[in-house]
Amino acid sequence: MFSLLSLVIFGLSLSSATILQNGQPKPSNYPDTRIDSNVSSFKTYPADAPEISYKGRWDSKHVSWWSAPGIKFGYTGQTVAISFGNLTSPGVLIAYRIGGLDWMFTNVTAGGTHLLVSADTPGSSLTAPINPWTFEMRVTNWAYGLQIDSVHVAAGEKLVKLPDFGRRIEVIGDSLAAGMYTSYEGLSSWAYGLGAGLGDTEYSITAYPGICAADQDCWGNPRGQVHQWFYTSDTSYRASVAYGDNPEPWDFSKRPAADIVVINIGTNDQNAANNVSSTVYIDALTKIIQGVHGKWPKAQVIVMSLWLGFYQSGNSYFPGASQGFVNEVYQMCKWFNSDDYLRNPTVYDGVTKKTARGSGRSEPFVHYFNTTGIMQHNDIGPQWHPTDVGAIKVASHLQQFIRMTFGWDLYATGPEVFHDTLYWNDQSGY
Repeated sequence: MFSLLSLVIFGLSLSSATILQNGQPKPSNYPDTRIDSNVSSFKTYPADAPEISYKGRWDSKHVSWWSAPGIKFGYTGQTVAISFGNLTSPGVLIAYRIGGLDWMFTNVTAGGTHLLVSADTPGSSLTAPINPWTFEMRVTNWAYGLQIDSVHVAAGEKLVKLPDFGRRIEVIGDSLAAGMYTSYEGLSSWAYGLGAGLGDTEYSITAYPGICAADQDCWGNPRGQVHQWFYTSDTSYRASVAYGDNPEPWDFSKRPAADIVVINIGTNDQNAANNVSSTVYIDALTKIIQGVHGKWPKAQVIVMSLWLGFYQSGNSYFPGASQGFVNEVYQMCKWFNSDDYLRNPTVYDGVTKKTARGSGRSEPFVHYFNTTGIMQHNDIGPQWHPTDVGAIKVASHLQQFIRMTFGWDLYATGPEVFHDTLYWNDQSGY
């Protein structure tokens, strides 16, 4: 969902990077981690060092795009510093963690070097059970990005290449998946909660606020996901400055294929302001699924039904009168699993804009996930997006759907997923 009010708030957030919580600035005391850029005393690894694993989409200049991209590596010693390139967004808020400990946060600067782990970092002297130490960093702001210049450890220490997890999930969406208006944006989104909450799973969130499925301008996004999903960068102004009309196509061979792809897009198509008909929307959504099937033939696709908020009528609350192409999406999913389609499946390439026959009969691979009843009216914030609690509910239901449908066990059995959600009541008696 996007609105003129969203554009106003979006503009404010770009200028101040302030997180608003219930309309007020969220209290933050993030440490200033910037240090002198003279790194001669460190052992330095360039951005393309094989020990550094990039998560989500990063371009050939090691600039991050879309929601919650990150890096991960192992290291020895008690020191990790990162130098950020000049294409880093001003004041971008990053989350980082060591081992299985909680997320920490800091704002980083273009051209700056930031000391993120030292002997003074809580827990940095603990060497078990995770050894060597692991370091993970994620971008929280969906509109901002990082450029990695280099990574540093103490002299005599080293980075360690970590093996990827054996499961992979991709989320394709808009602001609802990107984390717009949740506390830590990308790192409080249901899409992040799904990927991280499954545990031992690689995840990528190709989602951006305001974008339509249909390939047209929606709320300032010049292209739709039927086009943009095939490219490295998102549809932001930042991307237009970097690439103009010639973005880098995403090299799908860089990473193993996703096992599961979750698609939640259409709220912007449904908005009358964008003038997208149901026919155009379904055609675009169909091509997105055919594109996924072309790039990753063995991937299972979950298509989520849309939600458009609630309204009060008399003494109760009800879902929005139009929940967004409900019947059309459901019938499309049935068509994908029909014998007529499975006998002659087609694939789509968003770069060449060509549709072609697949390589023979396909097994059913499209699954419909009905979101009705998961959230209630107070799980949607004033800007028509899930609250932190709403995001957690959506992620939790999706995890159980995946567990029951595909037999995936849940491996997130202790370390924090969502940050700042520890609420409780100490009152034991009255």
